[in-house]
Amino acid sequence: VLLAELKPGRPQRYDWKSSCETWSVAFSPDGAWFAWSQGHCVVKLIPWPLEETELCKTSERKSRGSKAEARSRGVAKEKTLECGQIVWGLAFSAWPAAEAGETDPACAVGLPCLILATGLNDGQIKVWEVQTGHLLFSLLGHQDVVRDLSFAPNGSLILVSASRDKTLRVWDLSRDGRSVQGWRQVQVLSGHVQWVYCCSISPDCSMLCSAAGEKSALLWSMRSYTLIRRLEGHQSSVVSCDFSPDSALLVTASYDACVIMWDPYTGEQLRTLRHVPLHSAVDYSSEVHTSSLRSVCFSPEGLYLATVADDRLLRIWALELRSPVAFAPMTNGLCCMYFPHGGFIATGTRDGHVQFWTAPRVLSSLKHLCRKALRTFLTTYQVLALPIPRKLKEFLTYRTF
Repeated sequence: VLLAELKPGRPQRYDWKSSCETWSVAFSPDGAWFAWSQGHCVVKLIPWPLEETELCKTSERKSRGSKAEARSRGVAKEKTLECGQIVWGLAFSAWPAAEAGETDPACAVGLPCLILATGLNDGQIKVWEVQTGHLLFSLLGHQDVVRDLSFAPNGSLILVSASRDKTLRVWDLSRDGRSVQGWRQVQVLSGHVQWVYCCSISPDCSMLCSAAGEKSALLWSMRSYTLIRRLEGHQSSVVSCDFSPDSALLVTASYDACVIMWDPYTGEQLRTLRHVPLHSAVDYSSEVHTSSLRSVCFSPEGLYLATVADDRLLRIWALELRSPVAFAPMTNGLCCMYFPHGGFIATGTRDGHVQFWTAPRVLSSLKHLCRKALRTFLTTYQVLALPIPRKLKEFLTYRTF
């Protein structure tokens, strides 16, 4: 069910300099803020969460009305970040509190804060302080569009950027990574021969997956920054990837209309989810493959997937099934992301809009909770080495459900 829709507050301009697409949406890890690249070189920052009743009452929030509501409630205010370039990638991270005697560009002494990294059309990465909306610094190095960004989930302030210059770059934004020249670029990862569309760091921070305009995705070690393996199985360009919350699964989405679920430790394909168009929702007069995928993401508890495809549908999949459990009609979808605490999904479109959809809520079984807890620190090989029954091993490694 569509809960709400956000639209750009500026008149549409269709020249290449402004661009109107929403290529990225992001929730902060604690769910307190939502960011969306609304086109026109602008990022909107919205304090979150809204009351569910408020979401249900309105199908469109206007910028002016939102600010008035924020003032009346005495809470953090919506902000507009003027980035000066088309914005492609967004990523939040917590910034640790500064200690006494330190000069920190982001936080007051003793007060932690939140930062947002934005990947831009000219290869820059601009990093902003969320509460004030102030630009903190820029990261220079990429030679083309910064298409995607991913912070290490462990709070280490390691940032990975993916670019059309066919490289990934690893940045250290912690105090240890700062020098007189600026922020330290830890590594440049080369291996793709096409534009890099997407990067995702596993929740245990041991692996990095990257997807480019190639039929294979690359899996990297976040410890040695070396290539672990190529994941080959798609028949067309891989454009999106995401790890499960316990790091035990990896999903990749491709223009071949398939999502492949992998065991990242062994490189084994566990299952394939095929996007079969619904006749009622698709105009087959188009020559473009209407089921080409744009985005895939895991739900916070790890039991569902959401996908956005060019056949004008948002699909939700249960992990153990090979067909969707829910559909929603959407036009020109580009990206999707679950709210960190579950319950709904945000999607972005080529029109610069963001839509919020209800998502299935599930109470995880005790079996799944135990599996998730174990797989957070046990690799597939370690599970297979345990002196336990074969069926239990198959369950713990997601071969069965």
